[in-house]
Amino acid sequence: MIDAAMIFLSAICLILGGLYAGVTLANLAIFRAPLRRDGGAPRVSVLIPARDEASNIAEVLETVRDQIDVELEAVVLDDGSTDGTDRIVDGIAASDPRIRLVRGAPLPKGWNGKQHACHQLSLAARNPLLLFLDADVRLAPDAVARMTYHMRARRLDLVSGFPRQITRTLPEIVVIPQILVVLLGYLPLGMARRSDKAQFAAGCGQLMLVDAGAYGKAGGHAAFRDRMHDGLNLPRNIRRSGGRSDIIDATPLASCRMYDNWPAIWQGFTKNATEGMATRTALPIWTILLAGGHVLPPVVALLGWMAGAGPGMSIALVATGLVFLARALLALKVRQHPLSVMLHPLGILVVIAMQWSALRAAKNGRRAVWRGRAYDVN
Repeated sequence: MIDAAMIFLSAICLILGGLYAGVTLANLAIFRAPLRRDGGAPRVSVLIPARDEASNIAEVLETVRDQIDVELEAVVLDDGSTDGTDRIVDGIAASDPRIRLVRGAPLPKGWNGKQHACHQLSLAARNPLLLFLDADVRLAPDAVARMTYHMRARRLDLVSGFPRQITRTLPEIVVIPQILVVLLGYLPLGMARRSDKAQFAAGCGQLMLVDAGAYGKAGGHAAFRDRMHDGLNLPRNIRRSGGRSDIIDATPLASCRMYDNWPAIWQGFTKNATEGMATRTALPIWTILLAGGHVLPPVVALLGWMAGAGPGMSIALVATGLVFLARALLALKVRQHPLSVMLHPLGILVVIAMQWSALRAAKNGRRAVWRGRAYDVN
């Protein structure tokens, strides 16, 4: 009876772990950074929403000013900062006419702060391509040129990329890499690129390049003014309005330290969870996929070893090997910390706990808090 149960559990491990490994390995073969080609000098407006970003704004603007092979302006919207962000931008703009500061209007009722800031930035932009850029991102000198070339070569309306995520503390190392684990483990990129369906669209709000005309046709950020997740909503709306989108590996193009402490990680991962996997319908399925595919295999393998081996342990070991092989290759490609691979099952458990916490909080009417503002959770 015990052997039969072990074989059954091991078969589940192999199916779910093999699913993750197969999709990841297929995606890694096509998840690439855009090549650099001579595509003229496209005109791009780099749009940076900033709320209390005094520690970031000068450095991000420096990397924007260093961009090559593009004609650009950089517009920073100061969204009610109290730390002197606006004064820093004013000082930089005084010596570079490509830099402009826009002082944000008060946040209207029903709007999310970032979406309102990006909406105002889009109105201030003067160029036909809009690059929405978070203040904690640092660009390589050819980042914008390569993204615009990719957009033109593929005839796209929106290109988004995941910067290399800088992780220094243990919570960062364990949790933040799981973003790409989920994306590349469960979204078949080949199918997503061939399809025009909105549900196959994905993006990263840290770095999104969009054609201004397509952006307007999709309703811009105003179309999801009360939502938190711009990285999902804008690409999906672009597709719904007839446009085309793609997501690229931006590891060599940009870097970002998203969060630097555990409270910020928890708050950041749960603030928009209910717009992703943390729904009553989706989260039980995601829990089975993630726990069964990433945590169960090593657990079953260990239990099988403690029980004296047997066929169940062998199957679970194969499943564990497949998961960790795919996980290690992902980490190598996008330059994640090796410890994130070693502690991968722990990271999955933390992400699952965050999602259930977010769903429970939404059910109890708790509001999401971000950048000093509270929002109703949909």
